[in-house]
Amino acid sequence: MSDDYDDYEIACKKIRKANDKLLDDFENWLRSKNLKDKTIQRHIDNIDLYINEFLLYEDAVEAKNGAGEVGMFIGYWFIKKAAWASAASIKSNAASLKKFYTFLNEIGRTKKDDLEYLKETIKEEMPEWLATVKRYDDPSITDMGEVWGSPF
Repeated sequence: MSDDYDDYEIACKKIRKANDKLLDDFENWLRSKNLKDKTIQRHIDNIDLYINEFLLYEDAVEAKNGAGEVGMFIGYWFIKKAAWASAASIKSNAASLKKFYTFLNEIGRTKKDDLEYLKETIKEEMPEWLATVKRYDDPSITDMGEVWGSPF
């Protein structure tokens, strides 16, 4: 194994440990909002996927630095990697990400500008994400260029 890969693995392990605490704190924050247990669990599951899988997929990115990645996550990675990707799950992930980054902003872990960027990205790109997942699931479309809007 290369030193770079070892460093990456060490960084990911450290981030996952911090993420466990962050998820616990996020769950407590959600409980303080009087949400139902099922809703809380959905948000936790969505955010766990985002911070422990997507943000660590190619690089060791801490959750506090992940707000700018929402477009790549929902608009591409999630659709391609999650077998359960659908219009409903895209909307669910968007709602969870807004809540999570609102939480991070409230506890001083992200800047207000990052939160606003995330919210604006979701608002502007949601129609295209929903259209993309529809094309991705359409068995009559066999050319991935038609799904993603460019040749792959």
